[in-house]
Amino acid sequence: MRNATLLALFTLLIPLSAAENTWLPASAQKLPRWRGFNLLEWFNVGNAQAFREEDFKLIKELGFNFVRIPMDYRIWITDGDWEQINEEKFAELDQAVKWGEQYGLHVSLNFHRGPGYTVAQPPEPKVLWTDADAQRVCAKHWAFVAKRYRGIPNERLSIDLLNEPANVESGVYAAAAKLLIAAIRAEDPARLIISDGLDWGKKPCFELVAANVAQATRGYAPFEVTHFRADWVEGWEKMAPPAWPMPRVAGVMGGPGKPAMNMPLRVDGPFTTAAKLRLRVGTVSDRGNLIVKADGKPLWEHAFICGPGDGEWAEAIFVAEYKIHQNRYDRDYVVDIPVGTQAVTVENTTGDWLSLREIGIAIAGTREAVAPTTGEWNEPPGVLRLTTPDNGNPMLTSTGGRDRDWLWRTAILPWKELEGKGVGVMVGEWGAFDQTPHDITLRWMEDCLINYQTAGWGWALWNFRGGFGPLDSNRSDVIYEDWKGHKLDRKMLELLQRY
Repeated sequence: MRNATLLALFTLLIPLSAAENTWLPASAQKLPRWRGFNLLEWFNVGNAQAFREEDFKLIKELGFNFVRIPMDYRIWITDGDWEQINEEKFAELDQAVKWGEQYGLHVSLNFHRGPGYTVAQPPEPKVLWTDADAQRVCAKHWAFVAKRYRGIPNERLSIDLLNEPANVESGVYAAAAKLLIAAIRAEDPARLIISDGLDWGKKPCFELVAANVAQATRGYAPFEVTHFRADWVEGWEKMAPPAWPMPRVAGVMGGPGKPAMNMPLRVDGPFTTAAKLRLRVGTVSDRGNLIVKADGKPLWEHAFICGPGDGEWAEAIFVAEYKIHQNRYDRDYVVDIPVGTQAVTVENTTGDWLSLREIGIAIAGTREAVAPTTGEWNEPPGVLRLTTPDNGNPMLTSTGGRDRDWLWRTAILPWKELEGKGVGVMVGEWGAFDQTPHDITLRWMEDCLINYQTAGWGWALWNFRGGFGPLDSNRSDVIYEDWKGHKLDRKMLELLQRY
């Protein structure tokens, strides 16, 4: 009776204009091409706040139709007791659901932290995948949510089980997920349920094909682009500058005794202005000798001779198995490239092997073009091509690098196989953090969006306001437009609106 009353209350509070909204048919077998954003007010108990009607209004006004709400269950429990659900706290979520209906936005409710599972810190004290008590309590919470919103059409509301299940085998996850699905359907048998993919959302779970649930993938590849200098990522301070498209350079340069790797790295120009070539030398095994040439003429040469104690290297490392030093340099060497150079080559002419971690090309007044290396063995370093897009910042590209086709092969095709088995698919989260240069972000985003459109999938950018979104992202390299009290990234917004 209480839920029927709540539903009637929602209906009474919705303005008549809500009847004009276009609601897209949605089922586990076929999700519509929703487009929208994650709203983060209940993302973490530490900074939880009330939802904003303005967000729903602006998202609708800008032409989008979807919001995903990642939630932390600790927000609605009493005194840290996961058995005690504070029903009064749900008035805030009721309001968000009502605004979704009012403004024509599908609302998807997700446990970002559910009893027994989270990708965030700190970890849960019990492990949902194997602990019967955690499974019981998590099912209890989902049953409460399902009962509260029972009867709201699937076109308007869905349940997204758990955010990015990780460090769990497919069969183990599926067994736990089925318990949660059963608890939800016991309260709301027809509810549309979405399961995030395995391995932080990247891999489909084929064990759930028969469970009558849709699945959601992620758009955070390559990680070097999407999470550049994201301060919650371990080792963020040492992340190499990103590139997109991302060229492929093997980087391990063998001496004469390793013919498969003893080939020059080439950078094709032309170099129409003076430039600087930066080589980040990683590890040197025993010794090496780098020579840089411009159109076959030597420009620079440097011998690397490893040994104990202090030296050019950052760390001296003796490998007893081979009775040699393999010292870690982690040091940049910079070579001036003359104007008019057509091609630059880098080769190792002696010793065992050495690794290049990055290759950079810097031109005065522009941002450096960077090619991180793969560290692959028994592979020639490859050929880079220097180009200059309309924005003037140089780019390094290569054959076989990471680009839109690579994204399609690695991030779309595995999910197309799942879709072919009658499972609806969408992209529940994607985006690039505000430290990734803006032009790189937009090039990468457009390639993702083209792929999502081609695949026929909906998507939800990680946030609307904040580091991944078009509003108030605080990027240092964007000229923002003052818009309705916010700083609007117009280029990003218009890109999202096109797809």
